[in-house]
Amino acid sequence: MTATAIVPAYNEEGSVGPTVRALLNSGAVERVVVIDDGSVDGTSVEARREGAEVIALGRNSGKGVALNEGLGAVEAAIYLLADADLKESAGRLAALVDAVRRDGADLAIAQFDTTGGFGGAKKIARYGIRHLTRRDMKSPLSGQRALSKRALDAVMPFPHGWGVEVAMTVRALWNGLSVVEVPVALEHRVTGRDVAGFMHRGRQCAAVALTLWRLNSRKERRRARG
Repeated sequence: MTATAIVPAYNEEGSVGPTVRALLNSGAVERVVVIDDGSVDGTSVEARREGAEVIALGRNSGKGVALNEGLGAVEAAIYLLADADLKESAGRLAALVDAVRRDGADLAIAQFDTTGGFGGAKKIARYGIRHLTRRDMKSPLSGQRALSKRALDAVMPFPHGWGVEVAMTVRALWNGLSVVEVPVALEHRVTGRDVAGFMHRGRQCAAVALTLWRLNSRKERRRARG
């Protein structure tokens, strides 16, 4: 079963190269496709230097748009979603691909500890997913995920903002797919506790709450029953 890694990236010239290299060296994926979400630095150059294919978007549009563009342009049996700032630890995401390829999961989510935040968005996401699906997720906002082709068809398209992970999980569970969390030791950049960090967390909380509200609408529930 072929596997392709999809890496959305915005101004990640210092991290995307090691991330791409680790993914290709992991043996879990045959291709790495970086979606350059309107970067103004050398993200595309560094990604190509390490062997990735690059889809460059004209302007910064957010993670959801980047993933929709990238996933819509790639055909594979398994899709591995990886953030661009994981660097060498990205190679450990092979465990997610194994969970789909070997163990038959439809959606495998990296479960890992995060530090530096206050957990507001995570608490909202956990509560909302539990309310909508009766499933308690330990890492509801983890962006490191492997999906089967049928899971991808069930969960796309994604919302344009930071509600991607919540929408993906809820739609997969509503469609009766196998969703597992896999402990993985990862390293990534932590949002700071300065003004910019607080603003980021506020926008993330709002996006997660809005996504959950939309998922609870009759339209989304009808879509899940298909």
